[in-house]
Parts: sequence; C-alpha cells; structure tokens
Amino acid sequence: YQYPFMFGLILAFCWCSLVCCSRIYMGMHSILDVIAGFLYAILILVVFHPVVDLIDNFNLTYKYAPLIIISLHLALGIFSFTLDTWSTSRGDTAQILGCGAGVACGSHVNYIMGLKLDPLPHTLPLSLSSLTVTVFGKAILRLLIGVIVLLLTKVVMKKATIPLACKIFRIPHDNVRKARQRMEVELPYRYITYGMVGFSLMFIVPCLFHFIGLS
Repeated sequence: YQYPFMFGLILAFCWCSLVCCSRIYMGMHSILDVIAGFLYAILILVVFHPVVDLIDNFNLTYKYAPLIIISLHLALGIFSFTLDTWSTSRGDTAQILGCGAGVACGSHVNYIMGLKLDPLPHTLPLSLSSLTVTVFGKAILRLLIGVIVLLLTKVVMKKATIPLACKIFRIPHDNVRKARQRMEVELPYRYITYGMVGFSLMFIVPCLFHFIGLS
C-alpha cells in the first residue's frame, strides 16, 4: 500500500521503542543488551537486504527448499543451546525458528500449488479502499476465524508433542511444567507446535478464507 514515508518511519520507531523498553521493564535484558541487539539487527539488515529476493526465490522454487529450511532451523535450535540450567531464551528461540520454518514451508506449498496470494507487481502500489460496513465486517470476521484456527492448531499440537517427546526420551510427564524444562521436550514442543502455527498462517487459513469466500 502507498502511505507517507514519515508515517511509516514514525510507526517503525514507536514499535521498536516499545519492544526495547518492554525488555528492560520486564527485566529480561539490560540496556547494553538492547543496544547490542539493535546494532546487530542493523547489521543483519545490511547483509541480507541485497539478497532477500534471491533467498525468497530459492524458498519458493527449489523443490528441496522445505527440507533444507527445516533441517537448518532444527540445527540452529539444537546447537545454539548447551545450557546447564533451564532458560526461557532457549524455548523462545526454538519458537521463533519453528514459526519461521512453518511460514517458509507454507509459502513454498502456496507457490507449488499455484495459489498466488501476493498481488502482481504491475498492480502495486495498492490504494486503500473506502471503509464500509461490509469491508469492516469482513476484516473482523477474517481476524476472528484466523485467530481461532491458529489457537486450535497450537492447542492440538501442544497436546500431541509434549507427551510424545516425553515418551520418546522416557521423561515423566506427570508434571508438564517440569518436563518442559528439559531440552529434549521443550525444543521439539516449541519447534513443531509453532512450525504448524506458521504453516497454518501461510497456507491453511488463506485456503479456508478462499473456500468460504472471505479472500
């Protein structure tokens, strides 16, 4: 969509500030942590921005891309953490990696099946349509249905993955909270659950909208 540059800049600055300040307020990170993370994000942007189209094209067109993406994200989740004690950052990282892998795989399936969810280049930039009761109602309905589907996906996968991981690694699951503090349980649970959430977000929910006429 076409919008004023200053509006986008202010919105990005406010969102970034809220995220950074919340980390400090919650005691999750220090000021130096936030500054280092901000600078690191800029470095990532500088390195990956020139090749983002190449990566996107590889993800969509290469037939073994999902296998490579899942394997790479799994390796990052497993080898990034060799902690002696439990930490929330380990599960959070697995959650982010799983969601990213799910989104990438969902995009690949959309491309393979010919579901062109993105607008064609010659139609960009899009213009904002007038806000009517019908448009507003459809937007709210899409939001509610999408959130419900994603929540159901999360609940079902959580119920399935935690007992399965406990059974495979022979970990007692009487106390689910304690079992989740084991890496053998936490990483598969977070990765698989949020991988399916990401996949649902990109493939299942849009297909559902198309089927019921809410696209």
